Amino acid sequence: MKQYLITRMQGRIFSFLLHDQKAVEIHCDPNETAGLLGNIYIGRIKNIAKNIGAAFVEIAPGRVCHLALKDMKYPVYTKKGASRLPQAGDELLVQISQEGIKTKYPSVSTNLTFHGKYVLLTTGNTAISVSAKLPKERREQLRDFVEQWESGKAVLEPQETREFGWLIRTNAGQASDQEITAELMQLQERYQTLLSQANFRTCFSCLFSTPPSYLSRLADLYDTDAQKIMTDDEKLYSEISEYLTQHQPGDLHKLSRYEDRMIPMQKLYSLEHRLEQALREKVWLDSGGYLVIQPTEALTVIDVNTGKFEGGKKTENAFLKINLQAAREIARQIRLRNISGIVIVDFINMKEEASKKMLLSLLDDELRKDPIPTCLIDMTKLSLVEITRKKKEKPLAQCCHECVASKQ
Repeated sequence: MKQYLITRMQGRIFSFLLHDQKAVEIHCDPNETAGLLGNIYIGRIKNIAKNIGAAFVEIAPGRVCHLALKDMKYPVYTKKGASRLPQAGDELLVQISQEGIKTKYPSVSTNLTFHGKYVLLTTGNTAISVSAKLPKERREQLRDFVEQWESGKAVLEPQETREFGWLIRTNAGQASDQEITAELMQLQERYQTLLSQANFRTCFSCLFSTPPSYLSRLADLYDTDAQKIMTDDEKLYSEISEYLTQHQPGDLHKLSRYEDRMIPMQKLYSLEHRLEQALREKVWLDSGGYLVIQPTEALTVIDVNTGKFEGGKKTENAFLKINLQAAREIARQIRLRNISGIVIVDFINMKEEASKKMLLSLLDDELRKDPIPTCLIDMTKLSLVEITRKKKEKPLAQCCHECVASKQ
């Protein structure tokens, strides 16, 4: 059973994604507080830093964000300055693409993206793209379907002047034509409404605000990820029901409210214990080995140790067994803790090339299951394995720390 549980705990809102009673993701959000990620503002360029290829954009007085100049493919200016290079004082539409992490500014993009469960509308790429996780035949079917849908619209612009493109998500693989069509129309209408409003709004206006993260994450759940969505809180149940009714009516049947007064949902699913485990530095493996996970300012280091392994002599086969088990757990822990950026893994040293290839192959397969782009780079000459994961939200440990600090 794959379940998505949302509850209030320790004065915050936690979301737990469980696969066969094992936690795959945990998210922590302040009560009823919507985050910045995904919001669209009329920003003003404060200054240009050509030496680092960036502009610094204010989305509110004194609130500065980082904008990579190389990503400014299709900027939408609200205070016209003609078609020229961006300059200080220009006002344009920007979307928060990455929250501020530690001492870093939040990142913004001029490539606007509108999320649906099955499709994304994006101004950063005017092509029609399909998730590579779908079979080739299904990818071609979906691309043809969207092209035919567009060609049937009287208002379709010529291909060379299209303002936006589509990214067809993995979830669309199981969706009906009617579900996809409804979402295409909804996202296009949302985009066009925003553009028309931008002409009449002042600088620093927020034109689009994403729902609180514990709601917007529901659109990122694969159909294969969660067969059941459950909460034990009456207010949360009402909010989730309203969100699903408006944005994902096909998932409304998955929602239920936990009402057993004898055994609280948090106790039944050991949610506090799962959270505590996800914040520990040491993670034990079934073999008796263990991981040590240590985040630093620049990267995260994971060390694999033999620990209490009782498989006889510590031979190449024994090391391979522990490393393979560690690889599966490392992929789960990266997703569970929402670790991003650079990850360096120090596996137990093995001499045989065949063992190393087997380990890297398994690790690569496990990392590909993560919905957030996660890439196995290589094994260095020192037998350290390099992994990168796209930064989307703050790590679980930082979110929990900030929530506690805000209450003090």
